[in-house]
Amino acid sequence: MSSFMDEMYKLPPLKPAHVLGRGGYGSVTLVRDPQSRSYAKKTSPINVLSNLLKELDIMTIFDKHPCIVRATNPMIHFEKNTNGETVGYIIMEYANKGTLEKMISEELGGKPLPEYMIQHATRMILQGLEALHAKGYVHCDIKPANLLLFNSGTRGEPFDLKLADFGLSKYPNTPAMFAYGSVGTPLYMSPESLWPNSLIEPARDIWSLGSVVCEMFGGKPQIREGDYFEWLWVNDISPVAKDFLRRCHEHISRRATAAELLKHPFITQNLSLPLLMQTRREQRDWMVIPKLPGSIW
Repeated sequence: MSSFMDEMYKLPPLKPAHVLGRGGYGSVTLVRDPQSRSYAKKTSPINVLSNLLKELDIMTIFDKHPCIVRATNPMIHFEKNTNGETVGYIIMEYANKGTLEKMISEELGGKPLPEYMIQHATRMILQGLEALHAKGYVHCDIKPANLLLFNSGTRGEPFDLKLADFGLSKYPNTPAMFAYGSVGTPLYMSPESLWPNSLIEPARDIWSLGSVVCEMFGGKPQIREGDYFEWLWVNDISPVAKDFLRRCHEHISRRATAAELLKHPFITQNLSLPLLMQTRREQRDWMVIPKLPGSIW
């Protein structure tokens, strides 16, 4: 059976292009198959293979969800690295527009994103979180580096966004100090995640979401008593956006759920593209219309 499965999901030769990122549990490399199709190859040492297994499991469960990154092959594969050590790897879809972190830091230089773009990104994060939370998962590490951007499949939208990196994800009611200590990235972790014997609940992801939204608005983190970070916006933002952030950063007992926030006016209001961007899109559309014989344009 094992040989049959190995043959069934055998990968074509994959040629590495360059490293996309490195972390505490491994690295991600851009690879291409013989047809020049691009994929992301995530590699982990054997001693943290459980994280990779969990990640593959979650991606498989949510394979059809448009806001959760897909594994393009349902198996973990093994190889020797340059040091002769056995490592495991999985193959995922490649985010051709990079990460939200890259967009904020490199493309915009830390400047605020336009509010319509923040709304669009936030809606897609919430849609992914709502699906995870409904099945009992908590992501535990929502941050711009774990939010992947793709060319949009919807006309007029700036990008598609998908949640990624599920290696730290947990089920609800799991003790926070179990296995990994406080789980997550400190800049985006909620105050209660630092409490002793606290439970990992979906509200943690909502706090992290609020921190990401603050960062998209150009906010900066400040450390608070209790050693947690609170993101404060430094630019004027709309009242409806302020209320959305308040709902994300309330005490855990009052914090909104992903389903509730999807109904918040900040998400549901109609924020149209700036006129300049609309004009540029129209110009691009005009450029692909073929000229007809005798036409004057």
